[in-house]
Amino acid sequence: MNTPVPREPANAQKQRTGLARIQHAWGYSMAGLRAGWGETSFREEALAALVLIPAAFWVGQSWVEVAVLVAVVVLVLVVELLNTGIETAIDRIGPEWHDLSKRAKDMGSAAVLLSLLLCAGVWAAALWALLAPA
Repeated sequence: MNTPVPREPANAQKQRTGLARIQHAWGYSMAGLRAGWGETSFREEALAALVLIPAAFWVGQSWVEVAVLVAVVVLVLVVELLNTGIETAIDRIGPEWHDLSKRAKDMGSAAVLLSLLLCAGVWAAALWALLAPA
């Protein structure tokens, strides 16, 4: 009689629950941030965030404005990490040039550009509201 041999799940995280799952997820997230820090563009944007996030409390004239100013800065970091993930996955597939690989990387880059433009626009409007003569 053949009895099935129990196999370990492909992703042990799926079997974890409660605090163990949260602890491991935290570790994966920190590993992702460390990997992102290895990318020049993420590092530059993170350093800018260290200036912009505290500045949001000075520039914002209400808690909503502060929240929006902080959110657009964090959005840039999120989109940059996603773009890096896309680029890494494409590079994992192979180094040869392929139109679909180029397209995926270009779209990730465009997403970063749009998040940067949104961030700059929101900050410019907030600074204008703060500094423009009444």
